[in-house]
Amino acid sequence: MRERSADAPAQQESAASDGKAPRTARGERTLRKILDAALEEFGEKGFSDGSIVGITSRARVALGTFYTYFDSKEAVFRALVKDMSAQVRDNVAPALEQSTDTLDGERRALQSFLEFVATHRQVYRIIDEAEFVDPDGFRKHYETTAERIAARLQAGKDKGEVNAIDSKLASEVEAWAIMGMNVFLGLRFGVWSKEDPEEVTRVANGLIRRGLEP
Repeated sequence: MRERSADAPAQQESAASDGKAPRTARGERTLRKILDAALEEFGEKGFSDGSIVGITSRARVALGTFYTYFDSKEAVFRALVKDMSAQVRDNVAPALEQSTDTLDGERRALQSFLEFVATHRQVYRIIDEAEFVDPDGFRKHYETTAERIAARLQAGKDKGEVNAIDSKLASEVEAWAIMGMNVFLGLRFGVWSKEDPEEVTRVANGLIRRGLEP
């Protein structure tokens, strides 16, 4: 069995605004309903046209309930960016646990991502809009994703499973290249069409193997 992945789900701080974290299981469920409704609202209408009233209507909660957990529309959007980023990470983690080696892990991670995107297409709109609405969250999403990939690649190099280039930047450059490929494959084959994730992944992983396998 492979070691516990750095991508494994971790305990998350509350998505609510500061000082508004729910204290009960019921409160957690209500917060989850609001976040899910925000995903639908912003995913369908975008940040500018989306509204708090639209969110509360979809969540079937009172307007006052929204403010129990969030200070503003911007606050719930920032929370949603973090939530979607965490969902992507947590969805990939189990696939990585089943990998036989580092590059097989990247294959499984991509396939899991494509399957996630097929049922969560709004993630692209949310993350794209975050560049302007929540630039810090936008940058953190990509930086932390790349850091996890780089860590996996470095671990693979230490085990002799990945070709080690004599450069301090190598793993980071490789990680950003892989992440960029995954993002656009998700857009093309997960959002714009419904191609077979396994076949897309097989071809993409072949490119990675030919470039990184020792």
